[in-house]
Amino acid sequence: MEYVNLGRTGLKVSPLCLGTMNFGPFTSEEDSFAIMDRALEAGVNFFDSANVYGQSAGRGATETIVGNWFAQGGGRREKTVIATKLYGGMTDWPNDGLLSALNIRKACDASLKRLRTDYIDIYQAHHVDRGTPWEEFWEAMDVLRQQGKIVYVGSSNFAGWHLAKAQEAARRRNSVGLVSEQSHYNLLNRAVELEVLPAAEDYGIGVIPWSPLGGGLLGGILRKMDKGRSSSERMLVELDKHREKIEAYEKLCDELGADPAHVALAWLLKQRAVAAPIIGPRTMEQFESSLPALEVTLDEAALTRLDEIFPGHRTAPEDYAW
Repeated sequence: MEYVNLGRTGLKVSPLCLGTMNFGPFTSEEDSFAIMDRALEAGVNFFDSANVYGQSAGRGATETIVGNWFAQGGGRREKTVIATKLYGGMTDWPNDGLLSALNIRKACDASLKRLRTDYIDIYQAHHVDRGTPWEEFWEAMDVLRQQGKIVYVGSSNFAGWHLAKAQEAARRRNSVGLVSEQSHYNLLNRAVELEVLPAAEDYGIGVIPWSPLGGGLLGGILRKMDKGRSSSERMLVELDKHREKIEAYEKLCDELGADPAHVALAWLLKQRAVAAPIIGPRTMEQFESSLPALEVTLDEAALTRLDEIFPGHRTAPEDYAW
């Protein structure tokens, strides 16, 4: 495994991040343990979670599973860079969600308890909170850092100007600021190339793309359907919207002799500011099937052809103005 620095930090993370969202609602604790053990064995040291993950198993269930896995010992916690998130309400009660100083304090303590650890490596805002001043946000995060409860602060689903506002507010406090940003980014959805990626690159923020396979559309959906594997109604609707592009994409992957899912991940790793796409397996097979992506090399001809199939964006405002 060739590790990369997360943004401008000295923190070394694997170029694939293990997303844990399926642990609990779709993947049993036993199977989740096996996947996380295999991840460390393969050198994947970067795990992502959130306090609201759990769905049918209940909010907080995913962090609890990760915490139970840490509690087995064997260096599991020490080897893992754990990132988790806050923003979504854990209950319907006021102040149990968003990014107020009060909720940041309560949510962090609750995540630490579920994760059964003394500190969180990367504590991320799951979404921007337009109702909380940046000064309040950073004061609360700085207190957590001073208390040793978190090491770094990250964001998710921020616009480019949110990154700028957050960083400038942190700079005024002589704080480190954001070190990572989780964004929806894949070959089908390249909107972040307009402003988020340029802002992240300029501020030294490592981008962690979520949904790197476009909800499965970039994972070889056509060949899977040919083999009789079912797809959800939602995915079939999306496929109808993008069928021409997906057909051209899978044809190119055949020419490259590479799995479509591997090409999609390898492409992300070639993009500016990207540190580690998030893979969110439900099964061990799905986890194992992601690892060969790190061995795929895309030359300039392949990258050019991918841009032709899935046109991207230049940096704003040149993308739409002179």
